[in-house]
Amino acid sequence: MRNDSRLSRMLHVVLHMARQAKPFTSEQIGEMLKTNPVVVRRTMAGLRDAGYVTSVTGPGGGWTIACDLEKTTLLDIQKAVGGPNLFVIGIDNPNPVCAVERAVNAALSEAMERAERMLLDRLGEVSLASLAIHFGGLCEGNHGSAK
Repeated sequence: MRNDSRLSRMLHVVLHMARQAKPFTSEQIGEMLKTNPVVVRRTMAGLRDAGYVTSVTGPGGGWTIACDLEKTTLLDIQKAVGGPNLFVIGIDNPNPVCAVERAVNAALSEAMERAERMLLDRLGEVSLASLAIHFGGLCEGNHGSAK
């Protein structure tokens, strides 16, 4: 099963946008992410609808960042790009007759709810500004590239 990488991919794009004051076309973003521009437009639409990016069509147009990096969190971006459940683990039968299966469901459900809450809480604590600072430090220290 493939991982859902929309969050990490859109964070990648948003950080590049924050670093450069020029619009990025869907084609440029598609090259950056090694995906089709149609996929880019579909995914970026969620960010646009939430007000985190803007788009202009036609020559000289493209996608630009429109949010305050200090006030926007990873959780905000996650909500904007949507997607399936955060975890792919789940219960097989929500209304089992078997007592063993009911016990298993209860344990798994509780564990998954806790893990999801912890992850969502952490995503809500990390701002795009802190990611941009980390990214900038990596680039300046030659520990990473701006690709």
